[in-house]
Amino acid sequence: MTFDALDTWWWPYLFILLGGWLATDSFRFLGVYLGGRLSETSEVMVLVRAIATAFVAAVIGNLIVFPGGELRATPIALRIGAAAIGFVTFLLVRRSVLAGVVAAEIVLAAGIMLTM
Repeated sequence: MTFDALDTWWWPYLFILLGGWLATDSFRFLGVYLGGRLSETSEVMVLVRAIATAFVAAVIGNLIVFPGGELRATPIALRIGAAAIGFVTFLLVRRSVLAGVVAAEIVLAAGIMLTM
């Protein structure tokens, strides 16, 4: 079955429902079911956390080095600086993700306004 398999109004919605929601949520439910039985300090959970952190770091690195859209017009030094200031803020404000993201956004927005 493909996205263009049927020529009806409801097929794209059913395709998205089955291909997007059902496929990902089944793994989420399985993760909740199995994750509730594991200790947070078990080797499996440490591995899962390490892999998830590595994926997030890879996405952030990819956005910094190979940005798309409007971010592409900004200098790479600005993107690296915003990420660094966001990380330092994260560490200084009791490991607050929100504080780190807000600080990085403020630096990035100010840099964009100054370079325009």
